[in-house]
Amino acid sequence: MATLSAYSSPWPEPTPDPNPNPNPNSNTSCGVSSEDQTDQLQSLESFSSMPQDEPDSFSPPIPKSNPNYQMPLPSPAESTSSSPPPTLLHISFNQDHGCFAAGTDHGFRIYNCDPFREIFRRDFERGGGIGVVEMLFRCNILALVGGGPDPQYPLNKVMIWDDHQSRCIGELSFRSEVRSVKLRRDRIIVVLEQKIFVYNFADLKLLHQIETIANPKGLCAVSQGVGSLVLVCPGLQKGQVRVEHYASKRTKFIMAHDSRIACFALTQDGQLLATSSTKGTLVRIFNTLDGTLLQEVRRGADRAEIYSLAFSSNAQWLAVSSDKGTVHVFNLKVNSGSARSEPRSTSDPTLPTSSLSFIKGVLPKYFSSEWSVAQFRLVEGSPYIVAFGHQKNTVVILGMDGSFYRCQFDPVNGGEMTQLEYNNFLKPEAAF
Repeated sequence: MATLSAYSSPWPEPTPDPNPNPNPNSNTSCGVSSEDQTDQLQSLESFSSMPQDEPDSFSPPIPKSNPNYQMPLPSPAESTSSSPPPTLLHISFNQDHGCFAAGTDHGFRIYNCDPFREIFRRDFERGGGIGVVEMLFRCNILALVGGGPDPQYPLNKVMIWDDHQSRCIGELSFRSEVRSVKLRRDRIIVVLEQKIFVYNFADLKLLHQIETIANPKGLCAVSQGVGSLVLVCPGLQKGQVRVEHYASKRTKFIMAHDSRIACFALTQDGQLLATSSTKGTLVRIFNTLDGTLLQEVRRGADRAEIYSLAFSSNAQWLAVSSDKGTVHVFNLKVNSGSARSEPRSTSDPTLPTSSLSFIKGVLPKYFSSEWSVAQFRLVEGSPYIVAFGHQKNTVVILGMDGSFYRCQFDPVNGGEMTQLEYNNFLKPEAAF
């Protein structure tokens, strides 16, 4: 069950902010959770008569005599070049892959991808561990969840941070730890171990609850097209994914793999879905409307942990990163606009296949597999996530060691990608 708190009323609309004001002098926050689930965001006065949770260090009870009382949060500590680099707890791209967010054991930071630069950071004096940072494109609203050995916020709460006001403007509280958060301009999706909550962004009204199989990674993907919300999450069976089409009020279950689902990704319009299992050798692309398998590509022959999957904006390419230390780029048969078209034959000469594919009827399926067009080698074992850059035929790679790569691939000849740029975004000299 979830509870929610209102820190301000009415609920503010997100406003675009391509150049947020860095390092404000102070942050403020107020409010306290209610233990009763409510269907709509209410004013502070409405919460004064409800039973309240035990107060957290950053969020004391609001005196009933003064519902507008505000308690300051710890002021951000100024970072200096002499301080050691922070420990990275979380990295994620924003919805259009033009920015990325990093949660650390002291706060969070926001970076621009092209050109690479740090936009702003928030470092807290006490605690400060942020385990989840979810951006909403480039606007002022962020979703934060505590993390690390000394979390800034409880692990069972989603804090809605408004960087224009430099404070938390609301929170969502749950009975178990939050695994991940996804944002759209009209929705907030909170993922727990075995349940997903979908809220309306404007008033925090709870719209939908979904039960899933154990989901410790918080796997969830949502489309970003206006008026066409598609949500993908694990189903209730091993290897199954659940697709929610909210516009048509349809639910589709796809048995994607025999093993547990390890990773998946959606196109922006929600029409194509890429999935991988814990085996990590194959990636499958499905039509989300009817569950048709459109294509299957092979990352390799050995087991691997898939860290991320990403479609290009036109759904022509798919990028895959794994613990094997190689980022692969695959050529897709269908683009998102033609998701209903028939899959192309694997004999298509433009698709890279094994040279032994002519005896695929005798030897295992491995020999007729479709392989990646382009590759980029990284340090094996370190977690990386990947996305396509805004420049044509470029890939952006982020590592949990603080590495930032921007690479370019040849769409015709393929082969090894060319490294265009490298930065370590955790080093002090990378500071804004």
